Amino acid sequence: MSFDDVIELAKRRGFFWPSYMIYGGSSGFYDYGPLGTLLKDNIIAAWKREYAREGAIFLDTPVISPADVFRASGHLEKFSDIAVKCSKCGTPYKFESLIKSLGINEIAKTVDEAAAILEKYDVKCPKCGEKLKNPYDFNLMFRVGSNDLYLRPETAQGIFINFKNLYNYARNSMPIIVCQVGKGFRNEISPRQALIRMREFSQAEVEVFYIENDDFPIPDSSVELNMLRNTGDLLKMKVSDALRSGIIGNRVMAYFLNKTYEILLKLGFQPDHIRAREHDPGERAHYSSETWDFEYLLDGDWTEIVGVSDRGTYDLGRHQQFSGENFQIDGRTPKVVEPSYGLDRILLTIMDSSYYRRENGYKVLRLDPHISPIHMAIFPLQKRDDLDKIAKDLFEKMKNIDPFIFYDDSGNIGRRYARQDEIGTPFCVTVDYQTKDDETVTIRERDSTSQVRVKISDLLERTRSFPDSLSALFSN
Repeated sequence: MSFDDVIELAKRRGFFWPSYMIYGGSSGFYDYGPLGTLLKDNIIAAWKREYAREGAIFLDTPVISPADVFRASGHLEKFSDIAVKCSKCGTPYKFESLIKSLGINEIAKTVDEAAAILEKYDVKCPKCGEKLKNPYDFNLMFRVGSNDLYLRPETAQGIFINFKNLYNYARNSMPIIVCQVGKGFRNEISPRQALIRMREFSQAEVEVFYIENDDFPIPDSSVELNMLRNTGDLLKMKVSDALRSGIIGNRVMAYFLNKTYEILLKLGFQPDHIRAREHDPGERAHYSSETWDFEYLLDGDWTEIVGVSDRGTYDLGRHQQFSGENFQIDGRTPKVVEPSYGLDRILLTIMDSSYYRRENGYKVLRLDPHISPIHMAIFPLQKRDDLDKIAKDLFEKMKNIDPFIFYDDSGNIGRRYARQDEIGTPFCVTVDYQTKDDETVTIRERDSTSQVRVKISDLLERTRSFPDSLSALFSN
């Protein structure tokens, strides 16, 4: 199995594909197809449920902001990447990604440092072999026309500037957990790897406002997390132990690192496929005093899917300074911890982690049933002897209970199973000749391919509590 296999499946079966292809396409932009839209919606719904259980409140703010917002946040001044462009073929590169791909383990904070690294290692253009030189700062903000307006590079600022409204809504109580799902925009130097590095992308961000570090309990999860320190040490330990040993800076960071890990596991990631990597001080964003990235090994590279940052009082302090608004509570500016989820990256890596081939060569997406785009498929064994009529009648009844049901009577039953397996449908129901005698049907479970026979009335009842009551049939 390769990354290209996943991309092929995604395009062919309607999860996602490049945008504007009838006009030649435009790098960094992707459309979600019918199945991808449903999968993304289900990931967001699962994420919202987890944070709603924490007492979070939700917000939706504009994607366009005046320059004053980003002047205060520091983005106009500091939100840039170092880039280098080949003088011969014109190919632009993000400096950090380029040297990483070449196995060079050095960090450049300035253009001068980047130039020195290029010279030291005699770095050449991967496409044409020309020597690379003259790196430069490349601002990642999209300006809107000639107006003093910008597309937001993150959803977070819309939350920060609303702090007083949110504090009033929370009836002047702390801590406050605020969530927002929305689009972000970054003028990426070299978009790549499909949904991984895009110019328009989807985020699910959480801003946790608090005063005291003990506003949240020490995590009590027994699950161990792979943790890569910025010293190079790779550890496997519980988040609570990492907090007690000083590896994690405070309880709020620890609580939401653990929360993020729990959410990723519930979405279907395997523990050994994920690590949390601590940022080097020179790598951290301008607002962060501590950052951990949850990474997934994708196509040979560890790829960030969630970042958890300690933003301290930076954001509210800066907006106080630039706007003149007072955000203090009893003379203290609230601090912020931010888990920021890259939804597109999570969707792609979930597909990658769940994709495999059976021994017969058929492709399968082993998606968690809670996020599968299609919950169940209904098949008649044959399109005759009224089997199709019974199956269609069952399909209509089940759609009234769960609208994410699919009907298919085309081709042999094996091919119909295969078509559903490769889009992650967890259960397939077959109406056969025995159905006519005793009103029972077979339910096939995707991963084991096991089948059980149940009454139609039982199937209808179990569908009301999808997927747990159906999964229970195969728990043995």
